[in-house]
Amino acid sequence: MSIATLAAAGIAFTDLGLSPVALDLGFFELRWYSLAYLAGIFLGYWYLLKLLAQPGAPMARRHADDLVFYASLGIIFGGRIGYVLFYNLPYYLDNPLDILKLWDGGMSFHGGVIGTSLGILYLARREGLQWLRLHDYVACTVPIGLGLVRIANFINGELWGRVADPSLPWAVIFPHAGDNLARHPSQIYQFLLEGLLLFVILWVYSRKPRAAGTVASLFLISYGLLRIAGEVFREPEALYGHMPLGLSAGQWLSVPMIVIGIVCFIVLRRDRARV
Repeated sequence: MSIATLAAAGIAFTDLGLSPVALDLGFFELRWYSLAYLAGIFLGYWYLLKLLAQPGAPMARRHADDLVFYASLGIIFGGRIGYVLFYNLPYYLDNPLDILKLWDGGMSFHGGVIGTSLGILYLARREGLQWLRLHDYVACTVPIGLGLVRIANFINGELWGRVADPSLPWAVIFPHAGDNLARHPSQIYQFLLEGLLLFVILWVYSRKPRAAGTVASLFLISYGLLRIAGEVFREPEALYGHMPLGLSAGQWLSVPMIVIGIVCFIVLRRDRARV
């Protein structure tokens, strides 16, 4: 039976057999959300090593471990702080200890980008590496983790989409939405856009030598545009609802990424042409 048939029949999403817990030992639970982050870091590290094995890499193999360590700290702390500040600040002001409950989910990609960039800048300064080129290499690995986290969002039944026509072949009823309405599985849309398509875009562009920083700039532009496109089908955050111009908070946070990416892309390509 297809998901659409299940949704039309009003069967709860949980009846699909999906659970946010990947492994339950009684005294310990491993959740798909945590597993997605761990898998994203390890697979990103593996792909980074593949990139470093090619001629012209901006750092030695010995730097890769440190880079992944600082980038991971940036993802965790930047992502969590960003979520607290951007999406649910009133709640966490009343419940500050819940900020530490990472296993319950709640991470901001935009905050993670800032945190990761700070980690890269610290390593580049400490080791005397080219920080722009480090950003290029890390940017190529990011869609892997993004795609895995979007799949985990779907398994968790969170970040559901807007209400869809029940006849839509892939419409889903998410029980946590509380309204028994068929909705777009926007998590899957975003997996295809921010994970798969973004990876292909960066892979194709980075296959040839490019001006330092332009791959990372293209990442900012492409992610921002794809995030805005994906969130057309995603239910806006409850804290903000529809903001000016009908955009969600996630879409508005993507606008500065696009602007910064375009400016950096133009400037960096122009500067290289002058060399």
